[in-house]
Amino acid sequence: MDRKIATIQDVARTAGVSTATVSRTLSKPSVVAPATREAVQSAIAETGYRVNATASNLRRQRTGSVIVLVPNLANPFFSQILAGLSSVLTPAQYGLLVADTQSGPDPDERLAHYLTSGQADGLILLDGTLSPEVLRTPGRPPVVMACEWMGSDLPSVTVENARGAEMAVDHLAGLGHRAIGHVTGPRGNVLTETRLEGFTRGLAARGLPLREDWVLEGDFTMDSGAAAARAFLRMADRPSALFLSSDEMAVGFMGVVQAAGLRVPQDVSVVGFDNIEMAQHLTPRLTTIRQPRTRIGESAAELLLGLIDTAALTGPSDVIEVEFIARGSAAPPPSDRNLG
Repeated sequence: MDRKIATIQDVARTAGVSTATVSRTLSKPSVVAPATREAVQSAIAETGYRVNATASNLRRQRTGSVIVLVPNLANPFFSQILAGLSSVLTPAQYGLLVADTQSGPDPDERLAHYLTSGQADGLILLDGTLSPEVLRTPGRPPVVMACEWMGSDLPSVTVENARGAEMAVDHLAGLGHRAIGHVTGPRGNVLTETRLEGFTRGLAARGLPLREDWVLEGDFTMDSGAAAARAFLRMADRPSALFLSSDEMAVGFMGVVQAAGLRVPQDVSVVGFDNIEMAQHLTPRLTTIRQPRTRIGESAAELLLGLIDTAALTGPSDVIEVEFIARGSAAPPPSDRNLG
């Protein structure tokens, strides 16, 4: 016998709500209480109800898609953010289109294209290097920044980047390090500036020197971390510890210094930022700053749905706390290290 096709009335009856509430949950989830949303989604799963997304989007004059712009799809940092976005957007009947801003010669031109193409009901940006000027495009859809971006007052989801850098310095200084270096991200990047600011502030609070020759530039990739390690090995006077502005750079750095015969953390301590999955599988496991990446994605999606539902371009922002994760890559400095 063929199974009866579930209706919206079946969902409402199972969830214990009205059909209007079910409809509102599907069309405007951000205005429905979380407990009610959960009850409706559970009822949809239980009854096997299928939403006709195409018809719904036609009625609402929407595409049913959200575009996410990522600066480097190969970077594992973004995987959990994308998972968080999907966990909110999929139940709301939105498809996720992911594009790499750095895959072409002009990232700003790509952003301008997505803002005017009519392909999506909203955009979520994870690239803080794009020009804020592009966002002044008339008639653009709502945009949420899931990254720090100077010069823009758009709704955003950020983490305490400067505070995280201070935590790294505090931990290393607490272990006895007085010679602490830093590997930054690329110049002009907001994360680079914010984390460098926190690093500098942390040193000043501890009365420690900021030496320009101990501040090396990277670009958040393993290759740039490896390049920083080679520069570190050439130094006649090396810091005893380094804070690297991403875990990927820390991975590249550790690989090169260990291959050169230095021990981590006995000869040099290393602290990263992000807590990517690989961090806990290194030898030694990487001490780092954890960003709640799934929550970043969830919050960005929730903010965007609110903008789409209200046809607004401005709205609230969210700042998420970071967490220090102490593992095995940082330890007291060598006993013969004596920098005052």
